[in-house]
Amino acid sequence: MAAMAALQSSMASLSISSNSFLGQRFAPLLPSSSIKFLDKPCPVVMRLKRWERKECKPNSLPVLHKMHVKVGDTVKIIAGREKGKVGEITQIFKHNSTVIVKDMNLKTKHMKSREQGEPGQIVKIEAPIHSSNMMLYSKEQNVASRVGHKILEDGSRVRYLIKTGEIIDSAENWKRAIKERKENKEDKSS
Repeated sequence: MAAMAALQSSMASLSISSNSFLGQRFAPLLPSSSIKFLDKPCPVVMRLKRWERKECKPNSLPVLHKMHVKVGDTVKIIAGREKGKVGEITQIFKHNSTVIVKDMNLKTKHMKSREQGEPGQIVKIEAPIHSSNMMLYSKEQNVASRVGHKILEDGSRVRYLIKTGEIIDSAENWKRAIKERKENKEDKSS
């Protein structure tokens, strides 16, 4: 305690040169009993815009929403600029329930040149559409329908079209969709 008092008295007598802080003296150190520390630090809250927020789980990962459509499904657009058109789903985004449908909702993107001397270009890209703006579509009967779920005799759970009863998730349909995708990739690369 005596050392603390000696240190305080020596610090009180010190002063800084006149060019820095205008010759103000150091404030004397106060005893540690008068200093109070907060147990909980103040959290820094960053406000995001409404459209930038993503709903998150406690581990900070985004919530992945269940959707009634999957990659490879044939869908009919029921709302928006592309209303009434039929296409196949190529990609899904579960965190915001949007999908990309082949050759639908095309947007123009202005690309900068990557190398010097190379001109920039304007390309058409497929923009995502919300999954609520589409219904599953039956190519055989040309009708759009809601999707239902049922369990078959062998215990497998499948999706089917409510209007037609057509099963969507059969193994044959998946094999056919995969085969068509491979053929399309080979055609594009050739």
